[in-house]
Amino acid sequence: MLGVFMRLIDTHCHLDFPDYKDDLADVVKSAEAGGVVRMIVPGTNIESSEKAVRLAAEHPAVFAAVGIHPHEADKADGSMISRLRELAVYNDKVIAVGEIGLDNYKKYSKPENQVKLFGKCLTMARELDLPVILHNRSAEKELLEIFERVDPYNVKGVMHCFSGSRDLLKAVLARGLYVSFTGTITFPNSKEAKELIREIPPERLLLETDAPYLTPVPFRGKRNEPAYVRYLLDVYADAYGMPAEDIADITTRNANELFRLGTEKEDTIVYEIRDSIYINATHRCTNRCSFCTRNISSFVKGYDLRLDKEPTSEETIKALGDVSKYKEVAFCGLGEPMLRLGMIKKVASHVKANGGSVRVITNGEGDLIAARPVVPEIKDLVDKVSVSVNASSAEQYDHICRPLYGERAYGAIIRFIKECRASGIEVEITCLDFVGEDTVSELRGLAEEVGATFRLRHLGAVG
Repeated sequence: MLGVFMRLIDTHCHLDFPDYKDDLADVVKSAEAGGVVRMIVPGTNIESSEKAVRLAAEHPAVFAAVGIHPHEADKADGSMISRLRELAVYNDKVIAVGEIGLDNYKKYSKPENQVKLFGKCLTMARELDLPVILHNRSAEKELLEIFERVDPYNVKGVMHCFSGSRDLLKAVLARGLYVSFTGTITFPNSKEAKELIREIPPERLLLETDAPYLTPVPFRGKRNEPAYVRYLLDVYADAYGMPAEDIADITTRNANELFRLGTEKEDTIVYEIRDSIYINATHRCTNRCSFCTRNISSFVKGYDLRLDKEPTSEETIKALGDVSKYKEVAFCGLGEPMLRLGMIKKVASHVKANGGSVRVITNGEGDLIAARPVVPEIKDLVDKVSVSVNASSAEQYDHICRPLYGERAYGAIIRFIKECRASGIEVEITCLDFVGEDTVSELRGLAEEVGATFRLRHLGAVG
């Protein structure tokens, strides 16, 4: 098995820890030489999350998650949650919220503070449409209760370093979560864990090291590192009665499906329609609109906009080429571009510096995404916004568009529209024709009131 080259993904390695301060570059190179094509570094506090983001920017194969470990819950406050949100919204290659969860085994923080922190982190992940990386030790009941209370939309994610009961495993799988084990499954005394593996569909299994901890045999007792993730394959191959190469392929596809790491296909980053060029910024969205075209197809005007990985700012600028030949550069795609506010600012700055015009096609929920007013940040970079409203009240909007922010979304959208106009940004209010004449009339009136244009769109017509 070890002589065969396979593509592997280590979905959990703490490369930001001091254990790697002297040889991090060599550790990454060693992993890549052994077929590890992606490594996810989860944050355990603010400093750790910031470092994970920096490592992701420095190493193409490394991606970041931002989070606060339950051990840190006694120190956590509202400003830290805001900082996590900022890191997620303003930086490329942040693909998850984690490591978050509960730990009633070591109890380094009070249980009530852990519950409070976990709820806030889970809510943030849901609102940013990001998967979660979950930690649990001796807190099964409390963890599942929080999920039921905070997460009606079933946040996706992985229960990392699984050490729970069979009942917890069933509950985790029922919620659609993935599961991963560490190098401890290679230990001779791991019989119970190996039995649990057989109850996990291979399509829900991920690989991880949890490096620098929990090093597998034959390196047990030494510092763990991502290259050692391949030593877990024989255990899974035996449990499932499958070749190790198949386990590698399946788990890599699983990780890519959950975290969008760009291992499977070449993405459409930009696409031309008539005399404009559009940026496919994100696959994520803060709404679950009943009428959304992506519920039917990922194709727009012949372009497949399903993203295997969200493009970085640098990749987007390179893909745009000469922007001066286009009428406008529009941030759009199948998701909500304001979830990539940092990327919008970097790319829009480049476009403006090179004589281009910038439009953002949005649902108008940017203030809720960033948890602060965003118009002051974009007013000198964005020439026009097109805001899809489709409702004349908070109740109607909540029913039709099902925003992750609930009924507070509608008021935020109207404020965003008015603030854009007050800052000199051109605004187009759009509405689909299925909402009824009364709603269309009210939105026409809103456009006239604030000095915006109005465009009635036909359901199913995109691009």
